[in-house]
Amino acid sequence: MNRDTGTSDREIIITRLIDAPRELVWQAWTDPVNIAKWWGPNGFTNTIHAMDVRPGGVWLFDMHGPDGTDYPNRIEFIEVVKPERLVYKHGSGEANDASAFDVTVTFDAQGGRTRLTLRSLFATAAARDFVVKEFKAIEGGNQMLDRLERYLVRM
Repeated sequence: MNRDTGTSDREIIITRLIDAPRELVWQAWTDPVNIAKWWGPNGFTNTIHAMDVRPGGVWLFDMHGPDGTDYPNRIEFIEVVKPERLVYKHGSGEANDASAFDVTVTFDAQGGRTRLTLRSLFATAAARDFVVKEFKAIEGGNQMLDRLERYLVRM
């Protein structure tokens, strides 16, 4: 018998009801000018090198930490269903990046608001636990969505 053992020990799920219409949230998430202004935890800034939001398209950017550390990022879009869902592989851009993980972002319209769900799936539970402990991924993800909400007010 083939049993599905689940993935909960390998994933991080962050959900937020955002007080903005889905199309606006989608635009903030998929436009390089917009996303550069809010992406990442508090204190981080971004340099976007390329962003091609389509299946097979790549988003290359550097996150600049408040301590001056640069973090290269490479995202390859797997699925793009405007304005409902993004599926992508997120890594550093290094060959055979063992820390790369899969992300699904859903944008569910709820009246004039958007229920955004950010689901990150890691290859192993140890990889998930590492980013939670070392990079404070859950806290950072929540800070990022706080920044998105503040940015949407200005849009």
